[in-house]
Amino acid sequence: MLVRDAMSTVVLTIGPAHTLRQAAALMSARKVGAAVVLDPDGTGIGILTERDVLNSVGLGQDPDAERAHAHTTTDVVFATPSWTVEEAAAAMAHGGFRHLIVLDRGGPAGIVSVRDIIRCWAPARERAAQVPA
Repeated sequence: MLVRDAMSTVVLTIGPAHTLRQAAALMSARKVGAAVVLDPDGTGIGILTERDVLNSVGLGQDPDAERAHAHTTTDVVFATPSWTVEEAAAAMAHGGFRHLIVLDRGGPAGIVSVRDIIRCWAPARERAAQVPA
């Protein structure tokens, strides 16, 4: 199975000046665990995850004052739609992260998460378990 078959095409994009509260509210409303941060004047494409917001709040930082750019991961591993889900899972395991931005034609086309990969693998494993030996 390919990343294009597993990825979510709901891509929340925010700017680097969004507050963490704004980012969290948008992620919650869209029911996603990450936002793509587009900074055309700075670092380009980055990612802000629910874990980044959680870490900031856990440190006692004010989510109304903290800006996305200060918590964005900019050293991002990108997937392509033609990667296999196994390649995506290996990249996540190697890098220790749970989301990959999927780039197509130079822009974000989707996000694939660990949850997306599990959704793909679970039915295949169920079918394999039902096959008589």
